[in-house]
Amino acid sequence: MIFDVDGVLTDGTLWYGRSGEELKAFHALDGHGIKMLRSSGVRCALLSGRRSPAVAARAAELGVEEVLQGVDDKRREYELLLARAGLEPAQAGFMGDELVDLPVLVRCGFACAPGEAPEAVRRRAHYVSAAPAGRGAAREVCEVLMQSQGTLERLLQEYLA
Repeated sequence: MIFDVDGVLTDGTLWYGRSGEELKAFHALDGHGIKMLRSSGVRCALLSGRRSPAVAARAAELGVEEVLQGVDDKRREYELLLARAGLEPAQAGFMGDELVDLPVLVRCGFACAPGEAPEAVRRRAHYVSAAPAGRGAAREVCEVLMQSQGTLERLLQEYLA
């Protein structure tokens, strides 16, 4: 499962500090969702058009090894990522929120978007989250995937044990 960053793992707001450094706010729900999805056996990656040290730090914290930043051609990078992983497009999911994400969204097996995405993006998604971007949208998608693969209940039982 591949996630865009701005507008998916964040609410899309771009914050800049006094020195011009870019700041990002990530939600714990989304992060734990990615951790749960990884523990269920699904590999996760981040694919972003922007470059930010905060994204690299968050990905490291979550154990996400494939972090592709500063990507101008998301389709090309997506295809290279699939080739490295030995996957076909039908075996991959992607969650994106903007028109620049369409080349990947229309080529993956499970296309997802947050509800705030433009209509052109939502219309092409297999799943549109009820939770907002940066506030549980990615977590929702992680749980939908785990539910469909039959791994969510097993994981819940581990927490209840």
